[in-house]
Amino acid sequence: MSDITGPFYPIIYVRGYAMTQGEIDDTVSTPYMGFNQGATKIRQNWQGTIEKHIFESPLVRLMKDYGYQDNYHSRSDKGNKKLPAKSVIIYRYYDQADTDFGNGDAPSIAQAAQGLHDLILKTKQDVCGGDQVAQAQFKVYLVAHSMGGLICRALLQNPNIGSVESTKLVDKVFTYGTPHNGIDMGGFNVPRLLGLWDINNFNRDNMAEYLGLPNNANKVNSLNGSFDPKRFFCLIGTNYKDYSAGAGMSRRLAGEMSDGLVKISNAVVAGSPRAYVHRSHSGHYGLVNSEEGYQNLIRFLFGDYKVEGYIDVEALPLPPSVRSAHKKGKDIKASYYFEISVSPRGALQYTLTERRKETFSAVIRKFDELLRVDNIHGLNSPRSPYMFSILLDSKKITSGRSLKFSADLAVSTTDYEIDRFLIPDRSIPSEYLFRDNLVVTLTPTVDGPKIRYRFSDDSWGESTGLDVSKDDKGLFIPMTSKKGFRAKLRLIVSRWS
Repeated sequence: MSDITGPFYPIIYVRGYAMTQGEIDDTVSTPYMGFNQGATKIRQNWQGTIEKHIFESPLVRLMKDYGYQDNYHSRSDKGNKKLPAKSVIIYRYYDQADTDFGNGDAPSIAQAAQGLHDLILKTKQDVCGGDQVAQAQFKVYLVAHSMGGLICRALLQNPNIGSVESTKLVDKVFTYGTPHNGIDMGGFNVPRLLGLWDINNFNRDNMAEYLGLPNNANKVNSLNGSFDPKRFFCLIGTNYKDYSAGAGMSRRLAGEMSDGLVKISNAVVAGSPRAYVHRSHSGHYGLVNSEEGYQNLIRFLFGDYKVEGYIDVEALPLPPSVRSAHKKGKDIKASYYFEISVSPRGALQYTLTERRKETFSAVIRKFDELLRVDNIHGLNSPRSPYMFSILLDSKKITSGRSLKFSADLAVSTTDYEIDRFLIPDRSIPSEYLFRDNLVVTLTPTVDGPKIRYRFSDDSWGESTGLDVSKDDKGLFIPMTSKKGFRAKLRLIVSRWS
């Protein structure tokens, strides 16, 4: 009898880039390629006292929480024993770059992707053997850090790598801090001819080649129809200050709006769900060894509901003095910050996603993009801010029968421009057009999920709340303020497998 029971399929972990030979040697010398690294950091608890926060690592947590087993041996080391479906397999593609294990040459992206193809088919054989029922049920998850995500994409996208046999077995892909649109340093994409330490792996022209994309592509973060982007999750770091690689040179060149190596805008696959967390590319405050990363990972792999949210803006009020200038016919320009932090019920030390001004990750939109689309060439509809895509797991309900999450929402403006002159004294720092904490309750029923909400700044979050509204575009929650801000938070709720 097959022990394969969805959604608990084998997980293959694909580590990221190792620059120097010393880093490669250190990588090869570890059995789990970083997936076993945790973090112990100091936090202040609700009583005001300081305590340690310990995250044991994704590997240990998967073993403790879900019964997964570790695996880094080949089948010959295991004898004829079947590999459990709940296994975490470490893809050791850097072994060949070590003279003790291989020929001393680091593999190219294409070569590593071909090896991943072979490992997927080998994993199927190790788990299923000759059991045809198990073979029909078999799927695999790919979980990757940094360049490892590009290796996964090369397998899935480039028809000259691997085969349909292996790519059809990939059910979902989760990436931590992958430079899906390349790496920019000092405002420029890394040069194509910079072959030192294979840094040109992150040049967009080279990426187009090994990803099987058109050579003239300005962006290379598209899956190009080869894999469903909805089943490809991107975790994006926003903490550039705590990335210490290269004696701090990387974070200085990558700058704000990055994780210290990868720009926020470059860490996204087009059309994919994603989360933004205040973590650096790697290190003690890294993405992989974080509670935030783990919580997003398990909900994406094992959860059963997906909730997306974006904001349709209907009215953006102006301060009295600016409104007066507008009435006099003066040209008013302004941009707006849309901020959000989303946490599931019971989360005391993490958020699922967080976009904030102070971490340079807030969504920014111009007034014209929101309400005067006709003034912008090539824009046929408003650029409604896409705020979040979260996964929830009803198996984690510990009280009652409902799923709950909170969303701390805020909308503010940059400085105003009147007749092309910047007027910084017309706005007050930290003054918001809208700010409130929203609590959303999702209750599974035979007729589909029942959704209610409550703005908790005015009432307790555990109260019953109101039913979400619905119009011709779908579900929404009205957002209003006494200043005159008016918008609709659109919710797209779907079952997830």
